[in-house]
Amino acid sequence: MIIALEVGLLYAVMALGVYLTYRVLDFPDLTVDGSFTTGAAVTAILIVNGVPFQVAIVAAVIAGLLAGVITGLLHVWGNINPLLAGILTQIALYSINLRIMGKANLPLLRETTMFTGMREEKLLATWVSVGSFAVWVAIIGLVLYFFLGTNYGVALRATGDNELMARSQGIATGKTKVVGLALSNGLVALCGSWVAQYNGYADISMGIGLIVAGLASVIIGQAIFGMTNVWQAVLAAILGSVIYRAIIQAALSVGLNPNDMKLISAVLVVVALVLPNFGPLKQVRVKRRAAKAQAVGGKV
Repeated sequence: MIIALEVGLLYAVMALGVYLTYRVLDFPDLTVDGSFTTGAAVTAILIVNGVPFQVAIVAAVIAGLLAGVITGLLHVWGNINPLLAGILTQIALYSINLRIMGKANLPLLRETTMFTGMREEKLLATWVSVGSFAVWVAIIGLVLYFFLGTNYGVALRATGDNELMARSQGIATGKTKVVGLALSNGLVALCGSWVAQYNGYADISMGIGLIVAGLASVIIGQAIFGMTNVWQAVLAAILGSVIYRAIIQAALSVGLNPNDMKLISAVLVVVALVLPNFGPLKQVRVKRRAAKAQAVGGKV
C-alpha cells in the first residue's frame, strides 16, 4: 500500500499537467504520452553522462515545455485540430526520444539520482518517503493554484471556459493556449524525470497510454471531491492520482494480469464518467448544488 501511495504521489504531477489541458484549457492534448518519455529520456541520458541530477531535471522540464509549445503552435498557427496536433507531436517525440537515449532502454544503475540517498538509507517504501513525496507534490500544487489565481492564470481559465468571450475581452487566446500547453507538458516531463529516477531506468514505451491514467486520475478525483473551486480541483487531481494507483495496486494484488492494466484504466475512466450521470447520483448532485446556491443567496 505504501508503494501505491509513493507512485500515486509521483504521478500526481502528471495528473496536474493533464488537469491544466483537459479541465482548464478544455484541450484534449495527447502530447502527454510523448513528453512524459521525453522527460525521462533527457534525465537518463544526462545523468549517465555525468550531469548532476538537479540539472538533468531542469533540462527535462525545459524539453517538456518545448514539446507543449510545438503542439500549441501546430494548433494555433497551423490551424490543426487539437487532437491531431497532439498526435503529431507525440509521434514525432517517439523518434526524438529514441535519438536522445540512443536505444530503447537506458538503465540508471549505480548512477546518482534524487532517490539515491533514500535508497541507501532504505527509506523508500516507508512513511518517510511518502511524506517527502507529499511535500514535493504539495509545493507544486500550491504553485499551480496561485498561478491560476494571477491575471494570466485567470486569462488561461477564461480561454478554456469561453474562447470567444475571452478574445472579446482582449485576451490573446492563441498565446494563452501555447503557454498552457507548455506548462502542462513541462509538468508531465517533470513527472517522467522523477519516475525514471525512481524506477532506475528510462524506456521508450513508458509513456504509452499514460493519457488514460492522467484522465482517470483527474476524473476520479473530481468525481469524488468535486471541482467547484480551483484549490479543490487541484487537490482532487492529486488525490485522484493516489486513488487510481491504489486501485491498480489492489487489482494486481488480487491476481489480475499486469497486461490488463491498460484495460482496467480505460474501464475506470468510463465508470468515473458515467457514474455522476447515473440517476440517483445525479439527483444527489442537483440537490447539493441547489442547497449550496440557496445558502449563498441567503448570505447575500
